[in-house]
Amino acid sequence: MTTTEAPQLPFDRPNIIDVAPLYAVLRREGPVVPVRTPVGDPAWLVTRHAEARALFADPRLGRSHPEPESAARVSEAAILGGPSGTFEREKAEHDRMRRLLVPAFSAKRMRLLGDHVGDLVDGCLDDLVAAKESAADGVADLHAHLAFPLPVLVICELLGVPFADRGYFHGLSERVATIRSGGDAEVAMGEFRAYLGRLAEAKRAQPGEDVVTDLVRAREQDPDFGEEEMTRLAAALLFAGHETTVGRIDLGVLLLLTDPARRDAFVADVDGRLHGTVEEVLRLSSPGGLALLRYAHSDIGVGDVTIRRGDAVMIATASANRDAEVFDDAEAFDPTRRPNPHVSFGYGGHFCIGASLARTELATVFARLFRRLPGLRLPIAPEELQVRSEQVTGGVRSLPVTW
Repeated sequence: MTTTEAPQLPFDRPNIIDVAPLYAVLRREGPVVPVRTPVGDPAWLVTRHAEARALFADPRLGRSHPEPESAARVSEAAILGGPSGTFEREKAEHDRMRRLLVPAFSAKRMRLLGDHVGDLVDGCLDDLVAAKESAADGVADLHAHLAFPLPVLVICELLGVPFADRGYFHGLSERVATIRSGGDAEVAMGEFRAYLGRLAEAKRAQPGEDVVTDLVRAREQDPDFGEEEMTRLAAALLFAGHETTVGRIDLGVLLLLTDPARRDAFVADVDGRLHGTVEEVLRLSSPGGLALLRYAHSDIGVGDVTIRRGDAVMIATASANRDAEVFDDAEAFDPTRRPNPHVSFGYGGHFCIGASLARTELATVFARLFRRLPGLRLPIAPEELQVRSEQVTGGVRSLPVTW
């Protein structure tokens, strides 16, 4: 692969709401273009919708690498930064993961969870209102009182993780996902997995109705399901279960508040616009400035490009979700858009197992937040928000609001 004058990720973006303009330029150049990762390694960037869907579903791509020591890396982060899993066993591990977790994260189970999530949201909103009332300037941090604690509460209940440990594991999450960590990310990942190993031991002694207990039982019944794989899977679930949804809540609120007419239209017809609003938030929000990493397990031809075995492939969902060949007026926020085939959760056999959970949380948050606080607004310009640019998951550190 040539990397001469290849652009380097992350690309410059005007603010946390809009994506980098360079994506539109690269979509015109071709569906797959050479880039450099943040640490300077070569990779292929997938920019268009059709090719993104095709490659998400292509069994010749995976998260593992045939020679992991020589794999291109995106960052020094211990999660989403380089190859993961075992090349020879990736398919078996993936199939086992889906078999174990699909029941726990099924759409039916998420619908049953809806009322409880509503109670959790109401509790967070109580805290948000109390924070505003006690603040001298009448401003409260929606990130601290709603966007962060709600997904943490939900994933803790599903996995059986003590909510009291949230500060500890969130600190570990930030460390494992630091782009330039100087080796600390791997240390933090070891601590993260040791924590989950101790939790698994506690579940062996005192089982619960939760996913970690399910994993413990599965390991007892399947000798091929080892401790290393179990703790790796549990860590990934705990990390993704709160990090990604936190960012979507923050950016979804920003997408509504930065256009008062859009906010008012939603408030006037929450029931009618809720589903479409959630899907547009998923399509247009991009908390991080990177892309989803995969590795070629054999040569793959895409148009006039040949992706060689071992090459890094980064699928830019933020770019694919703005492909004008698929989405009319692709940059516009349109809650009436039908269909809305965004690829924010991937596609095919690797479609995100937590998609139903994320949709449940987003729908419950937006509906209850704007019904209770219809005059919600930003007291600062979006450009003043502090962005988590050092984290692979991106997002904001705080979201001040008032009403």
